[in-house]
Amino acid sequence: MSSSKQLLKSQAALSSINIRKQTKTWLMILGIIFISANLRAPLTSVGPLVSLIRENVHISNTLAGLITTVPLIAFSLLSPIVPKLGRKYGAERIILMSLICSVIGIAIRSISGAANLYIGTAILGFAIAVCNVLLPSLIKREFPQQIGTMTGVYSVSMNLCGAIASGVSIPLAVGLGLTWQGALGIWGILSIVSILFWLPQIRFRTKHISVSSSNVVNHHVNLWRSVLAWQVTFFMGLQSTIFYVLVAWLPEILKHQGISSNQSGWYLSIMILALLPFTFIVPVLAGRMSNQRSLVILMTILLLIGTLGLLYGSLHVILLWIIILGIGAGFAFGLSMMFFGLRTENAHQAAELSGMAQSVGYLLAAIGPALIGYLHDTTNSWTLPLFILVGASVVLFIVGLGAARNQFVGTT
Repeated sequence: MSSSKQLLKSQAALSSINIRKQTKTWLMILGIIFISANLRAPLTSVGPLVSLIRENVHISNTLAGLITTVPLIAFSLLSPIVPKLGRKYGAERIILMSLICSVIGIAIRSISGAANLYIGTAILGFAIAVCNVLLPSLIKREFPQQIGTMTGVYSVSMNLCGAIASGVSIPLAVGLGLTWQGALGIWGILSIVSILFWLPQIRFRTKHISVSSSNVVNHHVNLWRSVLAWQVTFFMGLQSTIFYVLVAWLPEILKHQGISSNQSGWYLSIMILALLPFTFIVPVLAGRMSNQRSLVILMTILLLIGTLGLLYGSLHVILLWIIILGIGAGFAFGLSMMFFGLRTENAHQAAELSGMAQSVGYLLAAIGPALIGYLHDTTNSWTLPLFILVGASVVLFIVGLGAARNQFVGTT
């Protein structure tokens, strides 16, 4: 009898442990989904509102482009530090603090005045930078056998909310009379909800970003001397440049071609919606391939067709070019997120590569929106800016072929 009781107790204990593990796993998944939703919406909501902001705050197109550039600079400055903060204080705790800062940044940005606009945007950029770097590492640590699937979930959550944000910005600001301040400030609610979903992770927090000892590679890798790491970095930077230029200026490009403000905002939403399925499909496919060069080739073809379509295509099929452009951007984003996990041997390396790529990559991307705004101000045309995007797509193809090699950063 005693042995039977002990067996029942053991089974009950195992069942309790399994329930706790499953609860922790599902809470982690939900937390990742809600945090991912915060990483694009506060930024993509700006593009359709640029005209309203520019007129209200009295700034030029170049300064308006800086609204998108400021968070990218914040990404670049903070990204190298984030892996060290995560190891010292725990990734979960640092992410929670970043979400609180996100609420503060959104609130300040929504107060009238140019200074508050840029200060709040900078704080928001620092907050997003933390999650940008640590989430890929958490995925590699918590879901080592499902990196592709979880990267897809992370990407879809991010871009779905980004698409919704760009589409509803004008209706919120004009239709509901919230003004541009209210249309940007409303995304603070999403940050607050994310905090509530992430709080349970503090209970389960892990102080160090690591995987089980059997999976850890102890030797140190100097990523700054790795050719492969630099190829991943430039791939990240160029795809970000293309995306953020489109987020900032696609509505203005379309309005220049005779499309209304409301329609142009929804066209941006359609572009982001078009990339959504591929931000899930591409990571899953990439995780099953020995190398990802065929995906890089297809990505380049799509980006070139979409951009050249905006330049020379008929206005009657403008929706087609926007959808093709969105699919190409989806390929580029999905690949850039997967390279952090595929080109590294453990979660520590993934965090370091993510920090390096997002630091240098976003510094490169930060130039894009302001440069495009300046070129438009100078030429009073969108032709040269779109040719810049064509050139960026070609360079993206070149570095992408290198980043898609079936190697680890420590071996190059």
